[in-house]
Amino acid sequence: METKEIQKLIDFIAQSGLDEVNIETSELKIKVKRYGTGPAAAPAPVAIPASAPAAPQASAPAATQTPPSTPAAVDAEAHYITIKSPMIGTFYRASSPETPALVNIGDEIKPGKPVCIIEAMKLFNEIESEVAGRIVKVLVENATPVEFDQPLFLVEPV
Repeated sequence: METKEIQKLIDFIAQSGLDEVNIETSELKIKVKRYGTGPAAAPAPVAIPASAPAAPQASAPAATQTPPSTPAAVDAEAHYITIKSPMIGTFYRASSPETPALVNIGDEIKPGKPVCIIEAMKLFNEIESEVAGRIVKVLVENATPVEFDQPLFLVEPV
């Protein structure tokens, strides 16, 4: 498939209103997914039978509610620098399964030091740090997909 044909396909999907399209042939595999273009889905209304008592209904279970983050938790991470993914792909902490992770919690890093690898379209891209500091948290599991601009690491500046 040529670039012109791929562009026509993307234009068609953009105009069609589809959110996801998967095309697979013997020599090609394409997956196109649209994010954040439609309105947020509203919860479905709940019908109450006419025979139901007029007593107030119980609120939703606590497991579905997300508590607001406490100011102390926000302040604790406010001084950290976030290393974000520069591309969509699969996040790897090491260059191969047999080698140790490029960085671990507590490691000192400096600009230019490789911190992870992101595989995109069968190309392995070594992601280098642009900051100096100490790794305090790894935010992504090894071998999982990441999105563009997704936080990968929290770094305490030195």
